[in-house]
Amino acid sequence: MAILAVNAGSSTLKFSIHPLQDGQVQPSLLTGSIQGLEPGGSPALAWTVQGVRHQRPLPTGTDHPFQLALDSLGQLLSDDATLPALQAIAHRVVHGGRDFSASILVTDAVLERLARLNSLAPLHQPHNLQGIRAFQQAFPDLPQIACFDTAFHATLEPLAYSFALPQALAEQGVRRYGFHGLSYQYIIGVLQQHSAQAGGRVLMAHLGNGASLCATRDARSCATTMGFSALDGLMMGTRSGSLDAGVLLYLMEQGWDHARLQTLLYKQSGLLGVSGISADMRLLRQDGSAPALQAIDLFTYRVVREAGALVACMKGLDVLAFSGGIGEHDAVLRAQVCQGLAWLGIEIDVALNLKATGNAVMSIHAPGSRIEVWVVPTDEGRVAAQEAARLI
Repeated sequence: MAILAVNAGSSTLKFSIHPLQDGQVQPSLLTGSIQGLEPGGSPALAWTVQGVRHQRPLPTGTDHPFQLALDSLGQLLSDDATLPALQAIAHRVVHGGRDFSASILVTDAVLERLARLNSLAPLHQPHNLQGIRAFQQAFPDLPQIACFDTAFHATLEPLAYSFALPQALAEQGVRRYGFHGLSYQYIIGVLQQHSAQAGGRVLMAHLGNGASLCATRDARSCATTMGFSALDGLMMGTRSGSLDAGVLLYLMEQGWDHARLQTLLYKQSGLLGVSGISADMRLLRQDGSAPALQAIDLFTYRVVREAGALVACMKGLDVLAFSGGIGEHDAVLRAQVCQGLAWLGIEIDVALNLKATGNAVMSIHAPGSRIEVWVVPTDEGRVAAQEAARLI
């Protein structure tokens, strides 16, 4: 038997199949994605099985691209007789709000409550829920499990999750929730297998198109940079990160409405907004122009600045871990961040840092470093699959 883990976005569907052995989820047998599901896109299915990558274009011009993606996925699963039978489908859902602090079996009532959180994660939540509904129809006999990015941060203390706003707003759920929880759950689990210091003061950096930091003590989240929504904290690919609320008041005075502000903050800011070139760190490094370098420098500065704040909350640091598309693959950024935090006693091995490419768990700290530094390729799908296996 196996668990199918899926992550449905606005234009992509990512998936992985994880076999079960003695109740434990194993590394994926098959991983893949379907890109180009946005209106007018060019849908394509890509998957990797036994280390071999395959790719197949899908028909264009359909009015129901997500259904096309489901049909293609179903056909792929049925064509491979070596794949084990599915026992459940685990869905990444970005926001669980106050009501859901652990993974849960999806019902119509659960979906209704989750839909109320759409405005808190407009780039993710509506598409996550659309994916669940579509898979319910396509696989009606399989349990659907919702696994929340916010759940890992349910251990935050009131001081860490409270805003300096009237209590009436706090009672409505206006508070810090934190995100990337499936990733952090995986990273801390891996660190516990590799480092005796993982139960101490750990700072994890999930750096990609979405970016955040998480501080843990005793492998439990105690502080994180993302807040009420997935906009807070670090600068990201197209998101602003932390921003003086007065800027929004000023723009509203200039006539900006909700839709325009939302587009600015979620889609036109971050690396893309500062550089005016791209949200992709790789393309900015290749470009090398002054605007590109300014965006990279600001991204790095914000990581160092927020890292210092979280280290202060933990009163020190034992382990630093990099993950996410940028954190796993950008050796220059890792070196610059560690240089910015060198006052903590961090010292990396230059050769090991260059060798770490996100293909395996690696320590990159020098022998004399007071702080351990790790690169941990994340696997949110495996965590979601394990959560589903636990529930069923």
